[in-house]
Amino acid sequence: MELSLFQDHFLLRLENLLFVITAVVSGSLLLWPMFTQRGIKEVDTRAAVQLINYQDALVLDVRDDSEYTAGHLPNSKHIPAEKIAERWTEIQKFKEKPIIVIYRGGIRSNNPSLVLRKNGFAQVINLMGGIDAWKRAGLPIAKR
Repeated sequence: MELSLFQDHFLLRLENLLFVITAVVSGSLLLWPMFTQRGIKEVDTRAAVQLINYQDALVLDVRDDSEYTAGHLPNSKHIPAEKIAERWTEIQKFKEKPIIVIYRGGIRSNNPSLVLRKNGFAQVINLMGGIDAWKRAGLPIAKR
């Protein structure tokens, strides 16, 4: 008895096809953030503190004015996300240093980070969880 192509190959058997499709879809979903972030690295609060303390990283807060005024990281630079394309030159002297970009917690747009990367900033890093993660970690917040 001669086996058909579908019976010969494990991956092509009809009863295994659902598993193969599931594996391909789940693998694609796992890789999706790597392609959508275009190389923008993310760090947690612990790593961010180390970058600030040991590598003199610039903290760039891209939230809107009212959010920044309500509380921000000490010594952070504030440039709202919608103005980053025209104001990135204000931080040009930090091109060789790490730049930690702070967003609202849970809501992240890579646009400000991508604008910086496009303009030659090599070490652009997003803070995972944004300002909310910073607050949850009990780290200092400044209000001015």
